[in-house]
Amino acid sequence: MKIITHSPQETVEAAKKLGALLRAGDMIAYKGGLGAGKTTFTRGLAIGLGLGDNVSSPTFALVNEYRGEELTLYHFDMYRISTEEGLESTGFYDYDFDNNVAAVEWSENIAEFLPKDTIYITINSLGENEREIIIEDGGRFADTWH
Repeated sequence: MKIITHSPQETVEAAKKLGALLRAGDMIAYKGGLGAGKTTFTRGLAIGLGLGDNVSSPTFALVNEYRGEELTLYHFDMYRISTEEGLESTGFYDYDFDNNVAAVEWSENIAEFLPKDTIYITINSLGENEREIIIEDGGRFADTWH
């Protein structure tokens, strides 16, 4: 499915809708260049999951955690990770993905290590504020997306 947004707020709103549909065990893998809007989209996911909007880029921390009563959103930045050893050094395999949700920026760097049912989100910049968001979810949200 493809969505075009015309402002950061529209990107947050689109992600908020998706966030409301996510459940424990979901893995989101982003594709998109610097400044594409991956962190903005993650802010919307967090809001949709009921975790608030205090989301920041995990560039220097590698992972930020946003905890809720029901689940936690793990927000990873894999920009500098490209091997299984590097992935292991982040503690990636120690997180409880079965009972929480994860969003991975620069997922193409660790694509071979992601679960087969990963939800892929490609964000392309079409201009200063305009974004093309492509959601590859295996048809999971086709009937619920409005």
